[in-house]
Amino acid sequence: MRSQLFRFLRSVFTAVTLTAPLALAPAAFARPAPESFADLASQLLPVVVNISTTQTVQGVAASMQGQIPPDLPPDSPLRQLFKDLDKNKNQPRHITSLGSGFIIDPSGLVVTNNHVVEDADEITVTLNDGTALPAKLIGRDDKTDLALLKVIPKKPLPASHFGNSDKVRVGDWVMAIGNPFGLGSTVTAGIVSARNRDIAAGPYDDFIQTDAPINRGNSGGPLFDMDGNVIGVNSAIFSPTGGSVGIGFAIPSNMAREVIGQLQKYGSTRRGWLGVRVQNLTADLAEGMGISGANGALVADVTDGGPADKAGIKNGDVITSFDGKPVPDSRALPREVADTAAGKAVNVDVIRGGKKMTLHAVVAKLQDDDDSKPKAPAAPAMKPSPKPTRLGLSLAPLDDAMRSKYKLPKDASGVVVTNIDPVGPSADKNFRPGDIIVQVQKQTVHSPDEVNKLVDDTAKAGKKIVLLLVSRGGDLTYVAVRTGGAG
Repeated sequence: MRSQLFRFLRSVFTAVTLTAPLALAPAAFARPAPESFADLASQLLPVVVNISTTQTVQGVAASMQGQIPPDLPPDSPLRQLFKDLDKNKNQPRHITSLGSGFIIDPSGLVVTNNHVVEDADEITVTLNDGTALPAKLIGRDDKTDLALLKVIPKKPLPASHFGNSDKVRVGDWVMAIGNPFGLGSTVTAGIVSARNRDIAAGPYDDFIQTDAPINRGNSGGPLFDMDGNVIGVNSAIFSPTGGSVGIGFAIPSNMAREVIGQLQKYGSTRRGWLGVRVQNLTADLAEGMGISGANGALVADVTDGGPADKAGIKNGDVITSFDGKPVPDSRALPREVADTAAGKAVNVDVIRGGKKMTLHAVVAKLQDDDDSKPKAPAAPAMKPSPKPTRLGLSLAPLDDAMRSKYKLPKDASGVVVTNIDPVGPSADKNFRPGDIIVQVQKQTVHSPDEVNKLVDDTAKAGKKIVLLLVSRGGDLTYVAVRTGGAG
């Protein structure tokens, strides 16, 4: 009995001594969980405001205007309801919405989300002490969903400070304050769940994800670190129910600081523009282009006469560095370019044909209405190829009939995709009838026969991937199709 007890105690002691260093080592570098958020909350509550807006709209929804259902009984009281709707269809209505914001300057500058104040006729900011002040919109930016307001207080207001969101780590404690469901100032806490989230909200997505409860009405409110610095602007939630499920998103403070600074100075944003459209460099694309690794932004389109065009950047180049900053993927480049002042000369490192080179560009100012696209010459009419090719695609020449059928522009050039083999090699590449193959292996094509020959030649050369340049809805994108080579 004693020997059994000894063996048990020895096994417990051995397990503790072996596992203790592994459990304790990370804790030495981690910040302990706060015993309470009360002191921090009392300090920060005065800098957070509630925002209410009023918008005037004309009439009721067109689908409701006087349309009495034909099967409604003649004596139904609902008939009068529909008549009243029709009678009042041109009467204006006032819509009120609620959100949050935070003070960044004692003079009365307030940051919130663009979607909180967009199209508002009147904006009211309510301070933590209940004081309601009319607000003026200084500027807003729909691309990052940020807006700057101005109120005139009777005395200087307590103000918050932007922190450095680049230093925020996954697992750090954070605190959110806002106006959920119009209840008034509400404090919630959690951790940073993830960084660099892309939720397809805009061209510069780089959200901080948090599990601190965020609900409707929290939009525009601050996300604080444990030093009381604003490290994010709460902007969106993922929720199948409309309430918090622990997945909220905040605009990083470093991005917000830059945008808000421009709104304060100019009333609008002044972003840099390079004149390229880029896509992710996948492993298949890298293999097809003969590039080792899959880091960088693949140039799919260059705007004629833009800064990139003047610098000599071409379709198929992989941008790996911009103005001395690494470009790990296609999401990073638009943010880096946007943050660059117009007129600045920058170095752009690219890989072209497997060789590294440095080009020199002068960044221009982004124009919101700039949607220019490169023009291509019209293609001659050719006979269609109704059967799927080695790519698993049915192809046709780009003639007037194809332009009419798929509503393609007159100046489009290439070979039209008319059908996709559901079990072919291109089945998972998002091809749609009406897509245009512009190049195969960086060679321009005008007929299905040219496409087939280039694909066959590539396979005979032992290459397993064919690189296509495809026009989809007017946008160029590279697609790598794995055909298996000659064997």
